[in-house]
Amino acid sequence: MGSQTGVAVSNSTPVVLVTGGGGFLGGAIVDLLLQRGCEVRSLSRRHYPELEAKGVQCFQADITDIDALRAAATDCDAVMHVAAQAGIWGPRQGYDSVNYRGTQAVIEACRLAEVQHLIYTSSPSVIQTDGDCEGADESLGYPRRYRTAYQASKAAAERAVVAANTAALSTVSLRPRLIWGPGDPHLVPRLVERCRAGRLRLVGSGDKLVDMTYITDAAQAHLDAMDRLLEAKEIDCQAACAGRAYFISSGEPKPFRLAVNDLMKACRAPLVTRSVPAWLAFSIGALCELIWTLFALGSEPPMTRFLARQLSTANWYDISAARADLGYEPAVDWRSGLAELKAHWTTDV
Repeated sequence: MGSQTGVAVSNSTPVVLVTGGGGFLGGAIVDLLLQRGCEVRSLSRRHYPELEAKGVQCFQADITDIDALRAAATDCDAVMHVAAQAGIWGPRQGYDSVNYRGTQAVIEACRLAEVQHLIYTSSPSVIQTDGDCEGADESLGYPRRYRTAYQASKAAAERAVVAANTAALSTVSLRPRLIWGPGDPHLVPRLVERCRAGRLRLVGSGDKLVDMTYITDAAQAHLDAMDRLLEAKEIDCQAACAGRAYFISSGEPKPFRLAVNDLMKACRAPLVTRSVPAWLAFSIGALCELIWTLFALGSEPPMTRFLARQLSTANWYDISAARADLGYEPAVDWRSGLAELKAHWTTDV
């Protein structure tokens, strides 16, 4: 079973590189590694003095810079590749460069630096289509086409990571679903902003089940995967999780309406009570995409076809494989997470 503190799997102190260590998930992983007593390095595009203050060795470089990656990864026991370009809108070239070619660079740097273990942060969106996804497991294949460049680039990157698994470099791909919690700079703040502006609507009935992942659980899953790989190396075999992808979530599917309004209450925002039909949201999304493309608008459309489907379909996954192979076990339940989020928004926001 995974734990928030964990124990080292050998007598030596693991040296771990986290790409994107200054981000929401990357920062949570860094903190858990430091609590574990690991020597931690971070590579990011920006400078993060707060990481240096914690004793993290920081490298500032583009994720496609193989030489910089190799230097950062030299003498590391494991690399956790978290850095990515997220979002549902934007030029395909940008997503391909960061998410796909950046991941290829990380893989090559691991080989050059003789790193033996690579844990990659993927996304459930790599298997999502327009329909409901209810209790799906890892046997679900990739769709033929994607509605967003983000999905396509993350799927290509995940395939590359899985294919890179060898006796010399063990790889694991993790697919955390909607990471949330105190310090989240994206999901919850954007929902709150739209809600307070009166621009947040439910799409469809709001009764479809969705699952999410609390930030510390998402981070712990990465340490669980690293532990399994290191343990297998200790006895000179390959871990059961090597070369595989895993869904990660809190394992608590709940109606979308309930989830959103629980989050809004925790953040002292108005409840979401108004809704639009799914077909209308999808049509609005198609129109927005057309307008934003024709006029080359740089902002993100308020609605897209992908977003309309995400908001109106069920999205939850079977995490039995992660439990069995990684020892992953969600430690923060929904109510406990909401309490921590409420405390954060009361004191820090």
